[in-house]
Amino acid sequence: MLALAKYLDQLSLALNKIALWGAVLSVLVMVFAAAWQVVARYVLDEPPVWTEELARRAMVWAGMLGASAAFRLRADPTLFPAMIDIRGRLGRLLAIIRAAGVALFVVPVIWYSIFGPNMSITMGFMARSLGRQAEMLPLQMIWFTSAVPIALTLVLIHVIAGLSMQFSGQEQTESKIAKDAL
Repeated sequence: MLALAKYLDQLSLALNKIALWGAVLSVLVMVFAAAWQVVARYVLDEPPVWTEELARRAMVWAGMLGASAAFRLRADPTLFPAMIDIRGRLGRLLAIIRAAGVALFVVPVIWYSIFGPNMSITMGFMARSLGRQAEMLPLQMIWFTSAVPIALTLVLIHVIAGLSMQFSGQEQTESKIAKDAL
């Protein structure tokens, strides 16, 4: 059990690092698009039509990936932050309650991202996005809407890793680093 928990923790950590890089890259794309629109509008007097939409879509990716990373780093808003440090039976019970709450939100969103009415994959959120094109960019909407199920899948992986670490009596990697820094 301990080996599996550590593997899940390391997988969650690696995916979190990728998500953080993706969020940073998305913010950079957003800043570039907005800056280019300002320069093109006020200096060149010809604003491109694609910059605002690119900035909006990059903001979605930055927000979703950033939210999944914040969840892993426990930097998300928490009603009772002291509860995270509780160990033993009560700590496991609280971890299960937290995991159940997250699952109640995340699992249906992931499910309906894949499946539509009558469990039709062709009617799921992702499939419908595949058939739509962005307004000002020559890209299918799936390149933007996939941020939602990807980020929530990362959150689900983080929950499973955190739960496994709690049940094995270990702390997640960032928790140890954060406590050492204080």
